[in-house]
Amino acid sequence: MKQKIFFILAIAFSIILLFFVITCTWIGYEVKDECKQAKRQYGGDCVEALITLLDDEKNSPRSRNSAIWALGQLGDKRALPILQKYYTGKIPNREPFDKTISQYELKKAVNLASGGYNMTAVFWRYNID
Repeated sequence: MKQKIFFILAIAFSIILLFFVITCTWIGYEVKDECKQAKRQYGGDCVEALITLLDDEKNSPRSRNSAIWALGQLGDKRALPILQKYYTGKIPNREPFDKTISQYELKKAVNLASGGYNMTAVFWRYNID
């Protein structure tokens, strides 16, 4: 009986680990893609390009929200002033991602750029830029 329980726990742990690795890989890929697009449009390094994309009001709220998310994932302190510029601290119950800059995403990004821990970043952050 103990062997069966151990076997089931080993399988469950393996599945959870697999999902974690897939998630880390996906996040890293998405951040890298956001960086590539921003760098193509604005030049500079990844963080500089994403900051410029966020601050350019000609961009759609969706692309600006994606830049906010990527800046948060990168956790670079250089992004903190621009993130704080747009963060009001008032997070509505529902935010249309396509119509406004997301205060919820800004809150998370400010936290991560302020030194908050990002468990997935250790697996992909070295490979950006």
